[in-house]
Amino acid sequence: MPVSVFDMQSLQHLWGTDELRAIFSEENRVQKWLDFEAALAAAQAELGIVPAAAAAEIADKAKVGAIDIAKMSAEIRRIKHSLVPALKQLQAACAKEHGEWVHYGATTQDVVDTGVAMQLKEFHAVAMRDLRAVGRELARLAAEHRATPMAGRTHGVQALPITFGHKCALWLDELGRHQARLQACEPRVLVGMVAGAVGSQASLGPQAVEVERRTLARLGLGAPDISWAPARDRFTEYALLLAMLGATLSKIGNELFNMQRNEFAEVEEAFSEGKLGSSTMPHKRNPTSAENLAGLSRPLRYNAALMLEGMVQEGERDGIAWKMEWKALPECCLIAGAMLFQAKNLLAGLRVDAARMAGNLDMMRGYLLSERVMLELSERVGKQTAHEWIYEASMHGLTHKLGFAEAMRQHPGLATLLGADEIQRLTDPAGYLGQCEPSVDRVLARQQGWLER
Repeated sequence: MPVSVFDMQSLQHLWGTDELRAIFSEENRVQKWLDFEAALAAAQAELGIVPAAAAAEIADKAKVGAIDIAKMSAEIRRIKHSLVPALKQLQAACAKEHGEWVHYGATTQDVVDTGVAMQLKEFHAVAMRDLRAVGRELARLAAEHRATPMAGRTHGVQALPITFGHKCALWLDELGRHQARLQACEPRVLVGMVAGAVGSQASLGPQAVEVERRTLARLGLGAPDISWAPARDRFTEYALLLAMLGATLSKIGNELFNMQRNEFAEVEEAFSEGKLGSSTMPHKRNPTSAENLAGLSRPLRYNAALMLEGMVQEGERDGIAWKMEWKALPECCLIAGAMLFQAKNLLAGLRVDAARMAGNLDMMRGYLLSERVMLELSERVGKQTAHEWIYEASMHGLTHKLGFAEAMRQHPGLATLLGADEIQRLTDPAGYLGQCEPSVDRVLARQQGWLER
């Protein structure tokens, strides 16, 4: 009976994808334990530690389909151990003389942590794929709207003109740094462990280091220099990187949410036939995709914070803090993966209303260009005097509901310096976009490499 938003049929599409749920399913978790046991036995067989026939049979029987998960779970509750019941079933599936070699010299945390690292490797491939897809959509929007003017806003109100392409390129530039961070963390995070009970590898014999290296190589993971059972920074780093990525995606969702307000109406997310905005207001077309994207980063950030708590360990390993990861890390991955999937779809279907953006630029009736006029006049009367005159004209105009051009014509100092044609030129938003378009070009050129992989 599902009790979590990650599993409820009516809600799970908002919190993950089928692909991600398969990676973090109980079946895949157990399969990763069995993969570890098969790889360990194979590595030990190569080194003459266990019989080759035993390693072959362990590998043959190490299939989750042969594990009765309900029976395993009942036994976990009975004996109060999270791994041994699965190992008992694997052992029983093998001939007696071969099953005796299951889990030879390893400890539970070797299996569980290495299993999580394998799950993270699968997730990481999906996340990097979907991150590229989001980046490509932002690159497309940045290129298409490189020169589409809109109001740039600071502190929630209109400030100066920018282009929508500039806004998208800024997001893309930030995502590019996340991509670099996630790629750089791979050799630190995608690492397994065969360290034994207290990390000394004493139970693995004189060939312990080679056993570990060969086992982890078979699993496609890096080998550590020393046990990391009580050093939880690897998984915590990954969770924190996902939280940073989620914060950026949330910012994008929140911005697109606000840009869809009726008062702005500068963009609109894709509308599908039958999409319903309200049970009582039939006219509504709610920005549900942007809204969900904006909200998901909150539980992601709190789960990442919980991973930080897990770094405070006692002795050589500690189940008190360790078990927090079993909840927090999969949820970090499910949420971050859902955000990438939803961001890709939101951006792919986004409708940009360039005409409304232009209309909103005129909402301030020219005052948006006060900086431009001030800087132009600075060369004639000095910057401080120009600022004072523009301030006086602006406050007078806003108080009396005048346009900026008329406010300047009524100011005694400005009226003698600026003619009608010059005022019109200086208050044209398209003429004060600065480096918006070249900045877009630079970002697109810089980010092209990882987007095309």
